[in-house]
Order: sequence, then structure tokens, then C-alpha cells
Amino acid sequence: MKKCKNKKCKALKVLGVIAVAIVLFVCFNLIVNTFTNKNSIEFASSFEKVQIENQLVPEKDENGNWTFTTDRELKVMHLTDVHIGGGWLCAKLDKMAINAVANMIAVEKPDLVVVTGDIAYPAVYESFSINNLPPHTTFATLMETLGVYWIPTFGNHDSEFYSPYDREEISEFYSSEDFKYCLYQEGSEDIYGCGNSVINVKNSDGIITQSIFTIDSNAYTGDGLIEMLAWEYDNIHDDQIAWYKSTMESIIKHNTSVIENMENKDELLEKYAKGNSLLFFHIPVEEYYDAWLEYSENDFKDTENTKLIYGTATEGGRVVYNSDIHNNLFETMQELGGNQGMFVGHDHINNLSMDYKGIRLTYGYSIDYLAYLRIHKLGSQRGCTMVTVKPDGTFDITPENYYQDKYANDLREEVTMQEMTPSKVEK
Repeated sequence: MKKCKNKKCKALKVLGVIAVAIVLFVCFNLIVNTFTNKNSIEFASSFEKVQIENQLVPEKDENGNWTFTTDRELKVMHLTDVHIGGGWLCAKLDKMAINAVANMIAVEKPDLVVVTGDIAYPAVYESFSINNLPPHTTFATLMETLGVYWIPTFGNHDSEFYSPYDREEISEFYSSEDFKYCLYQEGSEDIYGCGNSVINVKNSDGIITQSIFTIDSNAYTGDGLIEMLAWEYDNIHDDQIAWYKSTMESIIKHNTSVIENMENKDELLEKYAKGNSLLFFHIPVEEYYDAWLEYSENDFKDTENTKLIYGTATEGGRVVYNSDIHNNLFETMQELGGNQGMFVGHDHINNLSMDYKGIRLTYGYSIDYLAYLRIHKLGSQRGCTMVTVKPDGTFDITPENYYQDKYANDLREEVTMQEMTPSKVEK
């Protein structure tokens, strides 16, 4: 056999070896990840069904919207940024996230769980996976196993440009009739985003006492690597806001009609004729930034516009990583009036709730064990947020840290409860 002596031939051999090594690694990675995700799904299936006394069962109204009919309080759990990686490199951390969610739901026994995005986090450098479907499959399996009603919204990581399943395909996945407890609806094709929907709470008189909106805050301003690396976040679009306003106007019209012939109509109109709404989405709107900027520049003290109810914001840099694109969602809520609140995630170590110009702005506790460096070792930021929707249309919000005694179990990890020092905005 003639030996190859020239440099070009040797270089081709080296490249060939590298190519074969890459192919073998990719094949190995696919095989190992298949077994990893099978194991994650089996773990998610291993929990017992949550026993909820007199569990409320939602039904669809004449408009196709899910509705809880009750004269008692509705217990809502807000979860965010679960960040399941779905790869062999993060298999242990994924199980921690699954256990945390299952544990808190088993203790709290909510009527409804709302998850504000980033269920999936298929970042190849942290999980050795780019496949975004297995994390969603694992999470859906867990929720259906627990047997509580739940609804997801999408975050920026749920359908990254490099992942094999786009937003529409993940939306179709959550719309499956196989999921008995999932209340996700894809929303109108004429409105931007996926999963724009409303869940109403109605009393026995037929009055809609509170409306829970899930809105897609979308991902990035473009579909490529540049927008992702530059953190150029998208926002809630004008047609989504118009849909929210139109839906609220229909609810107000409905309530006014129902109340019109009641004896105590003046009192009831005061409570329900403006409409009450709670909005859940992933990326904060700019008013979160404005509120925190005003509060922090006032030496972390309340102002005329801003009142801190609890918690703090400890992200670095901007502190609040909202979109740079303005929308008028906040102004629309002010215009409508009523008892209003927004609930977001995205910034994992911001866990505050503030009243800003009459609207309650809340960051949910995050779950994340993966995305932030060594965050699995820290615990002050991890937990859930409980929202008690009252029959009179008002609501209470209670932050629940995961490392309280009531959530203790054999699988819960040991962490450092770090000091949450408020951050000033770097303009």
C-alpha cells in the first residue's frame, strides 16, 4: 500500500478522525440522552396523586373558556423557570427540579397551577442536549401524575432557534387530549403568540369574580443566534393586548347583565363591573423596571408610585431584564380598573411583589437548578408563589420558600440560604 506522505493528505486524515469522533460522540449522546429522559419520565411518574378534598373541576363555558364555578376561595400556585435540561449532564439536577415541584404541590394542594415559562432549558453546554421536547414531556407527565389542574405559558427557552421543536409544535403538544388536567389552549390563530387564553372564576350567581389570563410574552426580537446572545427580548404584541381588552370588556358586559336585576346590585357592581384580572406571562413588562428603578433610587424606600409588599430584586446589571419594546398592557389594565395583578418569571433571583400605580407586580419564586452558575447550591430564591383568589374579586399573594420545614422530604437537597441583597440598576 502506498503511504501518504504529503501534508495535505495527513491533514485530511486528521480531519477524518475528528469527523468520525464527532459522529460517534453525537450517536453516544443521543443514546445516553434517550435512556436519561426515559429515567426522568419514570421518576416523574413515581409520585402519588395529590388528594384534594372537594377538588374543583373546571368546565368550558359557551365561549370555550375554562371556568371554575365556586363560592369559596380559589387556590392558585404560581411556578416559574423550572429549567429541565433533558440531557445526561444535568440528569441529577433535573430530578431535583421535578422533586421540588412535586413536593410543593403535594403540600399546598392547589386548585390550579400556572407555570410562567422556561419549563425547558436544553442548553447543550449545560445539559448536552438541544432537544426541547423531552423536558416538556417530563413536566407534563409529572403534572398529570399529580392530578392537579395546570396550565403552562411559554418562556424564551422553551423553543430556542436551535431546538428541533418550534413554539407551534410545543403548543400542539400541550393541547393533547391525552392530558386530563392540562387546561392549555393554543389561542386564536389571528393573535400573535401561542397559548393566549383566559380561565374564569364564576360564583353560583353567574358572576365572573376573577379572570386568570395566560399570555405569551414571546421570546426574542428575531429568530437567530444574534438576538439570543444579545438578550434582545420580544414583548407582548398589540393584538394580544387588544384581545385581552376585548375579553375583559365582554366579561364586564356579562357581569353587568347578570347583576342588573339583583337586589344589592349597587354593591355588586362596585365589586365586579370593572372586571378583575390576573395576568401570567414570562418576560416582565417595562413597568417592572420602572417600579424597581424608582424604588432603588429612593434608597430602597417606598415612593408615591411604588410600594414594596415583600421580597427584593437581586439580579445584577439591569436587575429587571424586560424587553426594550414598549407596549401599553399596563396602561390598558389601569384603564379597565378592578383588582389587577401581573405575575412573571425570567429573572430567577428577583422574588418581589410591588404595588405600582395601582397594579400589583409580582415575580414568582423560580425552581431553576441549572441555568445560573451553581444555583443548585443556593436556596433563598427557590420556591412557589401562592395566590388566593377571593370570592369578592380581591386576591392575596404569599411567597413560599422551598426550604421551609413543611416541604421537607428525604430527597430534598441541602443548600446555602444566601442573603438576598437588593441591587441598584446599572443604567
